[in-house]
Amino acid sequence: MPPTPDSPYEDSARQPGPTPGFLVWRLSMKWRVAVDRALAPLGLTHAQYSLLASLYGMAAGGGRPSQRRLADHTGLEPLYVSKLVRALESSGLLKRTKDPEDSRAVQLALTPRGSATTAEAIGVVQELMGRLLAPLGGLDGPRTGTFARELRTLLDVPLDLSPKES
Repeated sequence: MPPTPDSPYEDSARQPGPTPGFLVWRLSMKWRVAVDRALAPLGLTHAQYSLLASLYGMAAGGGRPSQRRLADHTGLEPLYVSKLVRALESSGLLKRTKDPEDSRAVQLALTPRGSATTAEAIGVVQELMGRLLAPLGGLDGPRTGTFARELRTLLDVPLDLSPKES
């Protein structure tokens, strides 16, 4: 049976061994598990951290984003963001308020406890990323910079990858 584009191994001389897609998936899963484990003492998951850290950064810039904007920023599905926000609100880490300019939208803000927890979580994740990126020279290494630029290039590709018409 020929390999599919998502299979872990490409059967050709052009791409022997694991495909780039498989390697990205494996790295993503490995790092997600590492972040989940590192944040467990703070009572956070990787997905919750992604929302809180994004909200923390947006708030530092003076923003008070809507759930939709936060979903767009993190790349998470809006329905999943809604579920995460409800859980984070019930744990006292963030609050939702009606957007005064759009009655359909909800604005998000960290609570004081949420800000403190997020600041601590950012420190934990930064230290972890330094260890995970050590083979590339650490967080500030030139290879890490190149790696990040390459990942951004791939992330900028639109999801609609239907075959081009000829």
